[in-house]
Amino acid sequence: MLTDMDISSRASLKNITELGTDLGLLPEEMMLFGHTKAKVDLSVLQRLAGQRKGKLIIVTAVTPTPHGEGKTVTSIGLTQSLNAIGQKACACIRQPSMGPVFGVKGGAAGGGYAQVVPMQEMNLHLTGDIHAVSSAHNLGAAAIAARLFHEARLGKAEFEAQSGQAFLAIDPKEIRWHRVVDHNDRCLRQIQVGLGDNNGPEYGSSFDITAASELMAILALSHDLADLRARIGRLVLALNTQGQVITADDLGVAGAMTAIMADAIKPTLMQTLNGSPCLIHSGPFANIAHGNSSIIADDIALRLAGFVVTEGGFGSDMGFEKFCNIKVRQSGQAPAAAVLVTTLKALKANSGLATEVDSNVSNIYVPNISATNSNATNINATNINAPDQARLEAGFANLNWHINNVARYGIPVVVAINRFATDSDAELQWLMEAVNASAAFGCEISDAFSQGEAGAIALAQTVVRAAETESQFKLLYPDEASLEAKLSTLAEVGYGATGVSLSIEAKQQAQQLTALGYGHLPLCMAKTPLSISHDPSLKGVPKDFVVPVRELVLHAGAGFITALVGNVMTMPGLGLKPGYLKIDIDAKSEIVGLG
Repeated sequence: MLTDMDISSRASLKNITELGTDLGLLPEEMMLFGHTKAKVDLSVLQRLAGQRKGKLIIVTAVTPTPHGEGKTVTSIGLTQSLNAIGQKACACIRQPSMGPVFGVKGGAAGGGYAQVVPMQEMNLHLTGDIHAVSSAHNLGAAAIAARLFHEARLGKAEFEAQSGQAFLAIDPKEIRWHRVVDHNDRCLRQIQVGLGDNNGPEYGSSFDITAASELMAILALSHDLADLRARIGRLVLALNTQGQVITADDLGVAGAMTAIMADAIKPTLMQTLNGSPCLIHSGPFANIAHGNSSIIADDIALRLAGFVVTEGGFGSDMGFEKFCNIKVRQSGQAPAAAVLVTTLKALKANSGLATEVDSNVSNIYVPNISATNSNATNINATNINAPDQARLEAGFANLNWHINNVARYGIPVVVAINRFATDSDAELQWLMEAVNASAAFGCEISDAFSQGEAGAIALAQTVVRAAETESQFKLLYPDEASLEAKLSTLAEVGYGATGVSLSIEAKQQAQQLTALGYGHLPLCMAKTPLSISHDPSLKGVPKDFVVPVRELVLHAGAGFITALVGNVMTMPGLGLKPGYLKIDIDAKSEIVGLG
């Protein structure tokens, strides 16, 4: 079979203006970037303000494994197939970060005959949104450092007299806004700034990956440019020497940060291999942020199409949970149905059992994506492609947990079995029967990777039927619950833990955040995606564990509080064999090695 890159490069593409017109956009609502992508102006929301909205479908998955479950393949394949059966459909997905593209995970454009094209454009710079987020974020960090320097140099009276600005009395030990870069770079996790003469005061700082920036979360959760500006103004950048918050508005930098992101708030229109429209916008990670594409992209697509297919990062305990408890809270747009992606390989890998060892792959290097590649686990690999009923049945517990997890939010869930060429027909049949006896609405095999739109027709038809049922969406916890009560609910109900354990620092932060008036905010759990629990070594459906919360981080602009669980980090590292080793330019000046 052709590689993903070969398939993308051979695709016959619609002109982006034609694609946008077919979707329902006016020419003046599209800012063209060549013939293959265009920014969509937010004026379309005003024009279609009274338009009846379509139905939103959220795609999630079982606990991820190194073999890949094909969530984006299924999202794109489903969109293609919905259009093929006469339903006007549009996909809404996140922009890939170059950190994973050059690291372990690779690109995020789908694959095979279910991908967004041109894939190299999507996986690299696209229309520059991530760069805009990086620049705006780092301007905020530079503004803090400059204010700290000049206030220390001049003192209160002279600073106010010369600058015409209020003296903020920033506490260098309480600076909350650091710097970002869109690469995995572990040496930047801890840095010292202000070194040298006339550069201080000196203080400890760090870099996060851009996808972990609060600005990225704000971009995904804003409703319009005015909302973006207001949220950026609320960013808590530091505390003063009296323990009071200093916001981006207090610093006077919020307007400039917003200006840098003025075009980034517009989603980018691209297409799938069969010419289905796809809006790509924002890129928050699901292990350290809320892991969903933007409210704005969903809103535009829902006014233009009958079905909008979006996806949450990682398993249903991660991006899907945050989709419900963070994104829907702020958008007011509940999904009509959910699709839960699984594979035979995923269930066997999640079984916790190891049997027949494949001599060709005696060890698989499994990166702890939520933390650092140096913390990766070496596990004994088995011949994951061989029939193994015992492992399949043991691994079904993980799928069944995720089915019930989605169902607890009152959403009908359709299981999509992403078929691999090596899959056993007998095992597929057993799995379909097991799913049909569960709480799932239905179950279909998807061949979208190998067959494109023709491979997910049955899935599309079942999803349409599921979306026609009455959804009774519900949140996991109320706004008024205390932060500790929300943490307990997420740990015990959301993950099946016996409880939650807060560090002394986290307890103090919970009290401080409540006293500052932020106790009503929802929680964003930053944990490993490789287990339903906080521990990547606990496979299947873990039991009898306690979730350790080490730190609470306020994101006032985004409107949530992040709980850092276990050893999760906000700056990944590159592994021993990073993806960039395969990427190059060929003799025709074309990019090769992406996928």
